[in-house]
Amino acid sequence: MKTILVASSKGGVGKTTVATQLAAQAAIEGLNTVLVDADPQGSATRWAERRAELDSAVLPVDGTRAGWRNRIPEDAQRVIIDAPAGAMGGDLQPFLDIADAVVVPVPPSALDIEATVPFLNALGKHARVRKGDLPVALVGNKLKPWTNASQQAMDVLKQWGVPLVAQLRDSQSYVLLTGLGRSLFDYHSAQVRQHQEDWAPLIRWLYKPR
Repeated sequence: MKTILVASSKGGVGKTTVATQLAAQAAIEGLNTVLVDADPQGSATRWAERRAELDSAVLPVDGTRAGWRNRIPEDAQRVIIDAPAGAMGGDLQPFLDIADAVVVPVPPSALDIEATVPFLNALGKHARVRKGDLPVALVGNKLKPWTNASQQAMDVLKQWGVPLVAQLRDSQSYVLLTGLGRSLFDYHSAQVRQHQEDWAPLIRWLYKPR
């Protein structure tokens, strides 16, 4: 079982989008996939429920309730955790204790970038992160790569000590797909493949041997 935590100290950064896309990608690969929805808004759970009839269904688990770990089936091969919006390091302790990697989405706005700094500092205090046993990566999200603002924001992130492993372009398709219980990985058009390529570096980073 490999467990991926998607977390941020700020709402609206695309955390649930990243979590659901990663869950769908794993399920489409034929892996028994669980999506732990620890955000009280429950958006990830509703996405998984809409996907229930597909061969690549994802099992939702309510991560806001005590004993959520006991509801993860023993045959689960991928567990994606959608952390609570606005949670800091201490709030994430139960999830950090079992995660194999942490993904932190960061949009290109100054407010989002500034909010990420104390969040990463808090993560760095966790024993597993501090020892290098729990890798953390940044993902640029909601980018308009043709704009100076997005380019400059990514240049800033590249200077931090945390690797920037992927840059995801902004698209209204994610909103539509979430509402349908679908993902980019369910489709094969040329336009969709361009967006899928944005995800490839993140997927390689998550699942490379360590």
